[in-house]
Amino acid sequence: MVWVIASMVIAVTAVTGKTAEISTPASQASALDAAAAISESVLWSFGATGDEGTFPFAGLIADKHGNLYGTTSGGGRENCASSSNGCGTVFELSPPSGKQKQWTEHVLWSFGATSGDGENPFAGLIADREGNLYGTTFTGGTIGFGGTVFELSPPTGKQTQWTENILWSFGASGDGLSPNGVLLADKSGNLYSTTVGGGANGAGTVSELSPPARKQTHWTENLLWSFGETSDDGTTPTAGLIADKGGNLYGTTAEGGGTHSIGTVFELSRP
Repeated sequence: MVWVIASMVIAVTAVTGKTAEISTPASQASALDAAAAISESVLWSFGATGDEGTFPFAGLIADKHGNLYGTTSGGGRENCASSSNGCGTVFELSPPSGKQKQWTEHVLWSFGATSGDGENPFAGLIADREGNLYGTTFTGGTIGFGGTVFELSPPTGKQTQWTENILWSFGASGDGLSPNGVLLADKSGNLYSTTVGGGANGAGTVSELSPPARKQTHWTENLLWSFGETSDDGTTPTAGLIADKGGNLYGTTAEGGGTHSIGTVFELSRP
């Protein structure tokens, strides 16, 4: 097992349990020197056009062709009640082809286009095998601007535009409010989300969204946890989740946690 403490690497052997400081080999030192010469290329600068996104906060995902997909929290073609800077976008950046030298951007979706649409996505995206994109918006939706979980599907047949499906609108009584983290999907297609607020204690939630069962048309939500249940419980989860093979979920909260109240790392175990 290797522990990293500040800039020093400590090795712990499984047999003796002793620790030793590891010096950097000459080959690694050369690699570090070479890294100092790495150059940066700005692939895209936002704000060039009036309908372009602004303020991307989250990371990117890539497809097998090298296209990059992400969200911007502001900008876009639509005006929204929560912001004068636009409601946000989902975008695709494509690498140069042929004799091109520049990357090209396509705004796949501008939020706030319809009543009840989500607004202001702060988290990144995930994708399924068919190329559908899934994400969250911090506000918007059909219930008190509590945020949404959405699906964007690529054009099919003679279509030229991506289409959106709102899978869930947060904000009902006892439900979570304002999802801020990236979604997690399991092999059955269930989506797992955190929300910054809402829940039984107003301190955030973890929820599971399940796709429609046979002959159903709507996704269903199972509220797995409401934070703030005890005095030492965490509150305000702003990030997404990870899972182990047993389906247990792991995440962090930005606040709460007993005496210091400066956040926690938690595990949610299945019944």
